[in-house]
Amino acid sequence: MSRARCHALFLAAVSPRGATTRVAVRRGLSAWPVLQEPDMEYQDAVRTLNTLQTNANYLEMVKRKRGDPQTQLEAMKLYLARSGLQVEDLDQLNIIHITGTKGKGSTCAFTERILRSYGLKTGFFSSPHLVQVRERIRINGQPISSELFTKHFWRLYHRLEETKDDSSCVSMPGYFRFLTLMAFHVFLQEKVDLAVLEVGIGGAYDCTNIIRKPVVCGITSLGIDHTGLLGDTMEKIAWQKGGIFKSGVPAFTVLQPDEPLAVLRDRAQQISCPLYLCPPLQALEEGGPPLTLGLEGEHQWSNAALALQVARCWLQQKGYQDAGELKASRPSLPGQLPLAPVFQPTPRMQQGLRHTEWPGRTQLLRRGPLTWYLDGAHPPSSMQACVRWFRQALHRCERPDSGSEVRVLLFNSTGDRDSAALLKLLQPCQFDYAIFCPNLAEMASTDNADQQNFTVTLDQVLLRCLAHQQHWSRLHEEQVSPDPWSTPGQEQDGPASLLLAPHPPHTHSASSLVFSCISHALQWITQGRDPLFQPPSPPRGLLAHPVADSGAMVLQEAAAIHVLVTGSLHLVGGVLKLLEPSLSQ
Repeated sequence: MSRARCHALFLAAVSPRGATTRVAVRRGLSAWPVLQEPDMEYQDAVRTLNTLQTNANYLEMVKRKRGDPQTQLEAMKLYLARSGLQVEDLDQLNIIHITGTKGKGSTCAFTERILRSYGLKTGFFSSPHLVQVRERIRINGQPISSELFTKHFWRLYHRLEETKDDSSCVSMPGYFRFLTLMAFHVFLQEKVDLAVLEVGIGGAYDCTNIIRKPVVCGITSLGIDHTGLLGDTMEKIAWQKGGIFKSGVPAFTVLQPDEPLAVLRDRAQQISCPLYLCPPLQALEEGGPPLTLGLEGEHQWSNAALALQVARCWLQQKGYQDAGELKASRPSLPGQLPLAPVFQPTPRMQQGLRHTEWPGRTQLLRRGPLTWYLDGAHPPSSMQACVRWFRQALHRCERPDSGSEVRVLLFNSTGDRDSAALLKLLQPCQFDYAIFCPNLAEMASTDNADQQNFTVTLDQVLLRCLAHQQHWSRLHEEQVSPDPWSTPGQEQDGPASLLLAPHPPHTHSASSLVFSCISHALQWITQGRDPLFQPPSPPRGLLAHPVADSGAMVLQEAAAIHVLVTGSLHLVGGVLKLLEPSLSQ
């Protein structure tokens, strides 16, 4: 099949009003926002926070001339001091520090929920946010209120402004550093019993790593991601992740490939950190009731196993008796990491696992004929797990008595990630349509500061979406015209039990569309059939294309529409903002 027959196109508003909007958005993305006088309103606080984002040109310069990472960590300590705190003050927070490539946020969410089930007041710092930036700082599992965010933001911002040194090249911390500082202040003022910190990127030089004495650390599954910052091998990435180890502080890791596991072991020995390997969750289930997780997907089992070990270690160090009865100790093999204890999860631990919520990760929304599958997978290993979850969920769903089923992919990928590799992993899902769009909820996003991003330009994100589309078209061509000398084999991502039931292709199979924003993409996908998503009338010309028009008829008549949204947590956040308006309140 030629690319012409794949009907790839770029869809955007073509009305005069739409053209004006596009120009406004282009300017908004590539220029600094106009600062307003602080009136203690939440949106004003977020707009000012956004000025701490690094613009796209400066990011490129930093990549070419990156300074000493250790110097960057020392700079974070200076920012902390300017904010009115010393590193020693953070010892009061009883911190749990979690890093990794895949499953950091889910592991933190499990850990926080388990310990909250013990009646503890919890703080939780994570990134990125999905809909509102205040989601990054949580008390007892809930994002802090707009009022609390606003109060702490202006207090910290003015304190840093007052202590600026005009001779310094960087007088204010960047976006993520500022929020890290703010989280420390919020947790201390709220007098939390513990704080769960998710590392941003890396570990050794991440700004959260200024803490001296965490209670316990955890390492989730490692993989190749953020290679420009962390290195291009698993060993280099493991070295970075192991940088959160502290002398005498217990740490736990899930099972890793041999090479990065050896790096973690050596790193722990150099730092005098006791590091333990988590047994699988099934070992903790033996002889007890089956464990139920609040998050779907097989990959969540290793995250839950790590969370249980981390939570139990924290409880034991704080003198809690009800921390799980030891079942057995398993001897470690020579030269390998010691195994963490196998214990019986307590009823409160089981309750925590069962009630864990973490939006945007293996999340299902059923709305009339549409089922939304939301997972912000972005590294290749996470995408493989996402594909397994999606296909298993399709197997479990009820089939319509009559009528067709349509599968739609809504995808975007950002940064230096290999989108072609990610899209190839998605091919076995047999999508009828592949939709690509930037992480812009709407073309005119200036009214919602939480969704603004000044680290990229509009030209960059649209060109990247067109590149995604080209990758998808090439992959489809290779699929329909395989190498005649190749040997057929089993699919790469799982056993035959995971294969989808035969899905007869429609005449529009492998059609791909590019929309200028998430709202336009959802308008086309839903065709007015999502009972809660009621957007304004689409701009004139939005559907003025043969494939968009014929596809609309298919979607209008389908008995079931399955939509997988993946590739970027920011994309998932934009979709949730539109599908669940209550999240913006």
